[in-house]
Formats: sequence, C-alpha cells, structure tokens
Amino acid sequence: MSREIVLEILLEVMEKGQFAHLVIRQALDKYVYLKKQERAFMTRLAYGTIERAIELDAYVDTVSSVKTENMKPVIRNILRMTAYQLLYLTSVPPSAACNEAVRLAKKKGFYHLSGFVNGVCRGMVRGLSRYQKPESLSLRCSVPDWMIQMWERQYGRERMMQILEEGMGEAGIRETVVRCNQSKTSTREAEESLRRQCSSVRRDSLLSYAFHISGYDRLEALEAFQNGWIQVQDVSSMMAVEAASPAKGSVCIDVCAAPGGKSLHLADWMEDIGVVESRDLTWEKVSMIEENRIRSGFSCIRPAVWDATVTDREKIERADVVLADLPCSGLGVIENKPDIKYKMTEEKIKSLVQLQRQILKTVQQYVKPGGVLVYSTCTINREENEENAKWFLEQFPFEPLPLEGTLWETIGCCADDRGMCQIFPKSGQRGGFFLAKFRKAESIHE
Repeated sequence: MSREIVLEILLEVMEKGQFAHLVIRQALDKYVYLKKQERAFMTRLAYGTIERAIELDAYVDTVSSVKTENMKPVIRNILRMTAYQLLYLTSVPPSAACNEAVRLAKKKGFYHLSGFVNGVCRGMVRGLSRYQKPESLSLRCSVPDWMIQMWERQYGRERMMQILEEGMGEAGIRETVVRCNQSKTSTREAEESLRRQCSSVRRDSLLSYAFHISGYDRLEALEAFQNGWIQVQDVSSMMAVEAASPAKGSVCIDVCAAPGGKSLHLADWMEDIGVVESRDLTWEKVSMIEENRIRSGFSCIRPAVWDATVTDREKIERADVVLADLPCSGLGVIENKPDIKYKMTEEKIKSLVQLQRQILKTVQQYVKPGGVLVYSTCTINREENEENAKWFLEQFPFEPLPLEGTLWETIGCCADDRGMCQIFPKSGQRGGFFLAKFRKAESIHE
C-alpha cells in the first residue's frame, strides 16, 4: 500500500505541480493509522524520488526504449520510484522493488504496459553493478543546468559547489528543526519533553532555543507541539527575528506571514507584550497563522487578510518593525522542498524580483521614522537579494544597519556593513537565507 500512496504523491507533485511538503503532509495525516516504519518508508521514498528525479530519469533512459519524457505519467513515476529504491534504498530487495512496480502498473489499469515496466526494471537491476554517478553536475545533483550556471556566475565555482553539496541533501531523512517559545516554557522543559517522544534531540550550535529532532511519528502528537512550546522553523528563518530584535511593546507588521513562524517568534521575543500584525494574501494562509497562534497561546498576534502590494493607509508610519519576508524563488530551501528546483525558471525569477520591489515600495510606508525594516528571502540569488536591497536604499529614506555580534560572525555567511547577510545552506543545520536590515530616517531631511 505504501508504494501506491507514494505514486499518488508523485503524480500530484511531479505532474500536477503541487507542493511536495504539503502533499506529503496530507498523505501522512490521511494514513495516520499506518505503522511508524511504513510512514517513514513512504516519506523517504517520496522525498527521495522527487529530490533525485533528474538523475533517476537519466538512469531509466539508459535501459528503456522509450525516454521518460515520452512515457505516460503513471509509468514514468512508477519507474522513477523503482530506480530510487534500486540506487538508494539498499534495504529493499531489487526483486521486491521490481515486482511492486509491475503490480502497480496493473493496478492502475496499464496491463498492456506491465511487460514493458518489467523489462525496464530488470534492465536497471542488471545495470546496478556497473552504475557510477554521472559526471554531469546537473545529473549527479539533480539540479537544472541553468541554476548551476547562475550560482557559478554569481558566487564563483567553489561557492557553487558548496551550495550543491550542502543544499541538495537527502530531503527525506533530514531532521526537523523546531524553535522553543521561551515565553511559554524553558528550553530545558521543552527539551525534556521532546526527548521523551523523539529518538534524537540536539540543540542547535548557533541558537540555544532551536532543536533538531528526529525519530518521532507525527509532529502533532508531540506534547511540546500540543502545548504550544515549539514551532517548526528553519534556523536561518529565525535569524530574521534575531536581526529585528523588537523591544517589548513594539508594533510589528509581518507582511507575508503564513504559516506564522516568524510572527510567533516576534511575539515570543517581546514576551507577548506589544502587537504583531500577521498578514497574508488569502484566508487559507491566514487560517494557518491563526491555528498556530491559538495553539501557542499568543494574545498579541493579530492575523489578517491583506494584499501586501496594496497600501493600508491606516498603518502608515505606525510600525516600529516591519518584517518583509517576501515571496521568492526558494532556492535556499531545496533540501526540504526539492520540487522547487523543477518549478522555478529564470523568467519566473525576474517576475519575482519585480513583485518584491512592488511590495517593498508599499510596506516601507508603514515604518515609523527611526523604525526598522527587515527584508528577507529564503533564496540564494543576487537579483532577489543584494540587488533588491541596493535598489531599496537608492529609492527610499532608509539607511543600512550593520549586523554585529558573535552570532553573525560565526554563522558563516557573507555579511557587510550595508546591513546585508547571505546565509548559505548547511545540510542538516540550516537552509539558505538572505536578510537586510534598514532604519528609516528620523525625517526625510536626515
């Protein structure tokens, strides 16, 4: 049954363009009655197949008379997941992987292609002993050529290789990173609770209130999650609130907030004293913020539906802090969301740059004189990051605020005195992230 569920996940993600993390989460919620080991197998197989799709297609093509791009979607994804099992899941007997592939083809109504599936699977098994990782970086890392070329052009070959090595790991087996809401409980109590239900818990090396956990069945079943003590959030994402550092009683506006991790972090930072206007485009997104707010018990968060490109005149110069973590290409979090690399294009990036500028132009109006705007993205791309920050400084009465202190010195990022910081991914530790911190002039004549 687990392989059939994975096939449905792959069809939704790889053929219909749905988001992998959402589809997989929905499947795990739907089949909550399955054994922990079976759910773990499903997660690994689904994420792994998506992560390695370019390499897997190339391997299938070496033994198939029909190229994967010309196959029927069901057959293409059956063979992809079989190739992943053969190459990466050594605990699965090749015969079992092949037999299940043929069974799935028949069950989905492709009896006439079951012989073809069997032949391709057997061909892949025969080729296992001779298989070597492709020389092509695109095939070896399952990353589109244009993306590799962009990173090499922008950051140099050495950094590009590091991005590929650290940011393209096995998504299906990565730990979950959670942040402790310190105004709700102590990090010690949160850690003790997690250790009772997780096989592995370790504190982050940078932020003492962040934990890396694994070996649990469902996040929702964890006592610490139910009590509102923890929130899933990447360590790099936490750095945006570290940069903002709002004082107690501040008025903060999180303009693109769903699912609410940074809003909760702002509220926790201020010990629930102040206001956090937590906004996003649709009620579906805002409902996720509200759900997390209720679970965590923060009273200062005010979720609201609002289009960030539209000026809210009631909020002009009302905010001490505006957090603008904006829609982006997401190239810094591919390890956790591997489908991103297949959906993104250079044309889409150019469109995103313009959207980011439109939002920045709008939301900078909400910052009080002397207030702070933090611009952030979860991507690795100078056009969306440094170039947008430079554009912003040229257009509006803000000055960069240096990111100083031991934390910023040790995180291993590229930071400068213009208040910008590019955090590069580190597998199993953090995703790629960019942030820039600006202070609004006390007056337009300053």
